[in-house]
Amino acid sequence: MTHETNRTLIYASRRHSEPLLGFLQERGWHVVPAKSAGDVGRLIQPAHPTTAALLDLSSGYSDRDLSLFENCMQPAHIGWVAATSPEQLENASVRRLIRDYCFDYVHIPCSNDAIANIVGHAYGMAALSDMTKQSAPEFSGSDQEMVGTCEVMQQLFRTIRKVANTDAPVFIFGESGTGKELSAVAIHERSPRSKGPFVAINCGAIPPHLMQSELFGYERGAFTGANQRKIGRVEAANGGTLFLDEIGDLPMESQAGLLRFLQQGAIERLGGHEVIQVNVRIISATNVNLEEAVKEGRFRMDLYHRLCVLRVDEPPLRARGQDIEILAHHVLQRFKGDNHRKIRGFTQCAVQAMYEYHWPGNVRELINRVRRAVVMADSRMISAKDLDLAQWAPTAVKTLEEIRAEAEREAIEQALLRHCHRLTEVAKELGISRITLYRLMCRYGLRGGSDESGVPA
Repeated sequence: MTHETNRTLIYASRRHSEPLLGFLQERGWHVVPAKSAGDVGRLIQPAHPTTAALLDLSSGYSDRDLSLFENCMQPAHIGWVAATSPEQLENASVRRLIRDYCFDYVHIPCSNDAIANIVGHAYGMAALSDMTKQSAPEFSGSDQEMVGTCEVMQQLFRTIRKVANTDAPVFIFGESGTGKELSAVAIHERSPRSKGPFVAINCGAIPPHLMQSELFGYERGAFTGANQRKIGRVEAANGGTLFLDEIGDLPMESQAGLLRFLQQGAIERLGGHEVIQVNVRIISATNVNLEEAVKEGRFRMDLYHRLCVLRVDEPPLRARGQDIEILAHHVLQRFKGDNHRKIRGFTQCAVQAMYEYHWPGNVRELINRVRRAVVMADSRMISAKDLDLAQWAPTAVKTLEEIRAEAEREAIEQALLRHCHRLTEVAKELGISRITLYRLMCRYGLRGGSDESGVPA
C-alpha cells in the first residue's frame, strides 16, 4: 500500500507493539511513536494538520500520567482512541479521560484490524474541525455569517451574486429561522448601494396604526404627541436598501402607501405636504405564501408583482445535508467559551440525531440548541441528550455479548429473589458452583445481604 505521509498517527505507549506498528504502516499510516505525555506534547503544534492518536492505557500509565495527557488531548484536530483493559475502566480517572477526550476506546487484546478501523474513524471525526475552519463562509456580515457547502446553498450564493448586481426589487421566501435577513444583508453588501444605509423593519412587529408613521415619518403636530419631526424608515434608507421583513403581515392601508411610493419614488410625511424624492432598493421577505394571500384578498396583487421582481428561495435546514453538522460545529466554535470546560465537539450519537431531526425552527433553532448544550453539557463532548434530541438518536444495536450479559444478569437476579439470596439454592437452580455465582454477582453488581452460612452475597 502506498505510504501516505499526510495521515499521521501518534502511538503513545510504554511498550510499543512492533506487529501493530508494522500493520498500521502497511495500512497507510505514518506512525510516530511516543512514550510519555511530554513526547506527545512536543509532537503537537497549533498549526499541525489533522492527526489520529492511539493511547495504550494498558501499558502501565499512572493517574499522574493521565492528568499530564489531558493537556495533549485537548486540541480538536487530534482524534484520540484509547486502548484499555476492562479492569482499568473501574478507575474513575481512566473513565473520565476516555469520556472527555477520546473519540472511542477498545479493549485489549484487540485485533489490529479493529484498531486500524477505529483510529481511521477518529481521524475522520477530527478532520471535521479542520473542514469547519477551511470551508470559510461564502458570505459574512458584521456579526453573523452565512455558512453552507451543500448544493442548495451554493445555488443560493450564486443567486445572491446575480441579484446583487441589479437594482430591481428582491423578494426572499423561506421558513422562519432560515436566515432571510442574512441574505438581504449579503445582497446589499454586494450591490452598488453597499456604501449606503441598510434599514430593516419588521412589518409584523409594529402595530397597524403606527406602520404608516414608521414607514414614511411625520411632521411636528401631525397628531397628538408628535412634538418634533421624525424621519421614516423609507427616507432613512435613501441611497441604500430598505428591508421589509415579514411583508405578508403588512396592513392593507400600509400596502396602499407602499405601492404608491414604489410607483412614484416619492413620499409625503404624515401631516406634511412636501413631496420628497427617495432613492432606495426594496428587499422584502416572508414565510407566508403571498400567492395564497393574494387569492384570499389579504395582500394586494399589484403590490405583490411590484415586490416580487426577483425571487430568492431560502432552503430549510432539513434540506441542507451535511451543512447541519458544519453549522453545528460553526456555532460551537462561536459559543464554546460559555462553558468553563473545553468542549471538543459532538458525539456520533448527537450528530446522527441532528440529521434525523426535522428542524422546524431551522438555523435559528440549531443555534439555540447548540448554545444551550454548550452551557449545560457535563462532558467535553455534546450528546444528543444535551441537545434535547435524545428521542431522535438512533437506538444502539446491542452485541451478542451484551445480550448474553443482560440475560445472565436477569436470570441471576430473579433466582436470588425466588430464594431470598440463599446462594446454595440459587447456585443449584442455575447449575453453577457457589464460587461462580459469587463471581457473577460481583460482575453484575448484585452483591448484598448474606446467605444462610453468612458468606457475603
